[in-house]
Amino acid sequence: MAGAFIHRLRVRYGECDAQGVVFNAHYLAYFDVAITELWREGFGSYEAMTATGIDMVVAEARVRYLAPARFDDELDIAVAVASLGTTAMQTRFTIARAETAIAEGELRHVFVATASGAKEPIPAAVRQVLARYEAAPAPSADQAAPVSA
Repeated sequence: MAGAFIHRLRVRYGECDAQGVVFNAHYLAYFDVAITELWREGFGSYEAMTATGIDMVVAEARVRYLAPARFDDELDIAVAVASLGTTAMQTRFTIARAETAIAEGELRHVFVATASGAKEPIPAAVRQVLARYEAAPAPSADQAAPVSA
């Protein structure tokens, strides 16, 4: 993923279900960890943004599971900015173990005022940093190759 930020994460035992694979809900947590680390690299910390009176909230999430991840696997989580609107940001994620694609997904965050929760435009300084992580548009779901079981 060109322009992507990559964070390596090792699967912990408690993240696995009775079948010995990562429980599905943990992938959204993995996305959150990766975007938090992107923020740390780009801004120093997430709090650097919230201290200015701006925050962001998840408005939409999508995960597509491609292969199982298991305890002690090292996963590379790539996050790229797919689009920057006026008040919202779409990010695209891919999770891989070596050359094996594990999962992919997207999050849409809306920027809000910390005091009121009302939508706010993405600040120019935030937009400038996020531009470093922009990626080419993804193929539509209609164009995606089917996954074999």
